[in-house]
Amino acid sequence: MPALLVLLGPTGVGKTDLSIRLAEHFHSPILSSDSRQFYEDLVIGTAAPTEEQKGRVPHYQVGFLKLDDYYSASRFEEEALTLLQQLFQTHPVVLLTGGSMMYIDAVCMGIDEMPSVPPAIREAIWKQFETDGLEPILEELKIADPVHYEEVDRMNYKRVIHAVEICRTTGRPYSSFRTRQPKKRPFDIVKIGLTRDREELCDRINRRVDQMMAEGLLEEARHVYPFRHLNSLNTVGYKELFKYLDGEWTLDFAVEKIKRNTRVYARKQMTWFKRDQEITWFHPDRTDSILSYIENRLGNR
Repeated sequence: MPALLVLLGPTGVGKTDLSIRLAEHFHSPILSSDSRQFYEDLVIGTAAPTEEQKGRVPHYQVGFLKLDDYYSASRFEEEALTLLQQLFQTHPVVLLTGGSMMYIDAVCMGIDEMPSVPPAIREAIWKQFETDGLEPILEELKIADPVHYEEVDRMNYKRVIHAVEICRTTGRPYSSFRTRQPKKRPFDIVKIGLTRDREELCDRINRRVDQMMAEGLLEEARHVYPFRHLNSLNTVGYKELFKYLDGEWTLDFAVEKIKRNTRVYARKQMTWFKRDQEITWFHPDRTDSILSYIENRLGNR
């Protein structure tokens, strides 16, 4: 049976460099599960693989969407499974890497089916959002479903609104519909998690933001600024620089906000990942141990 090797961890932990090494070692293509790397105009701010890296290893699901394209975890599940079926015909091992929690779960476990939301409820909550903003909807979610409130990306208004839609429709917490009962897949799954000490990870995040700025993140944000209302740009790194471009913040303050919000997101990622008992955790520098563990799990392939 073919195997899907899943390399995951918080932003800035060092997934990209190790993914290239593992892919070359196992002669495996890489399937990205970073939902923001899907957009072709978001290169620097999402730390998308470079042309040199893509030349060394074939990458899939990178830079294939326009900023205004609609995309979802359920669509990713469908497209990724179709792609994996094709790739496994010539590769016994395929590497899935990234930090978008729902997208990784979509491939490994499947997406739970949710109840339909009546149009009246959907219209009412969107009207509330347009009138009052996201804060009262977040407060409603905190009361109706404190579990999902702690897990959800609170900066992603579409996910927050959808969760409250389900709560209002059913009178039940959104999280109660997330059974997390994995669907059976026609391939083995080996999950490797990368982790670092908190101070080490924070330092790496801070330095990576500085590097992104040096590489032209501000210019990239200025390029996409006319589309700042799109959900694809409700993303750490861009929304802070939009505040600077709007004249609300200084550049130094915006950069510090990027660093802080990236660190907050990294903690949220780890909270999500640590619930998964199938993940075996390593420090990224323990390459030999990681390779040995994977080879033992894969056997003769």
